[in-house]
Amino acid sequence: MKVKDVIEQSGLELVNMGDNVDDEVGSVFCCDLLSVAMGKAPAGGAWITVMGNVNTLAVAALTETALIVLAEGSDLDDAAVAKASQQGITVLKSEKPVYETAKDIDILINA
Repeated sequence: MKVKDVIEQSGLELVNMGDNVDDEVGSVFCCDLLSVAMGKAPAGGAWITVMGNVNTLAVAALTETALIVLAEGSDLDDAAVAKASQQGITVLKSEKPVYETAKDIDILINA
């Protein structure tokens, strides 16, 4: 499933539309510890986290994450919104807990 399809079909709030909407989303990864995410986040994955800062965006860019989903109603801070736009990173937002958000996206991309 492509990033644009996840945006359209997930029902999640769009925080930032990235430059990679035609890229495939192949997996779901959950982690809030950035050093772990840096080493283990899969390229092309949907990364579910509650960390909404510029460091999260840096890790997403480094790992070639397809999109970030902020769970539990977390928000990007102002600097991170600007950086997501500048770097073309897709960011979505969910009010649900991390597990429920990840489960929903996993079902969607594997349907």
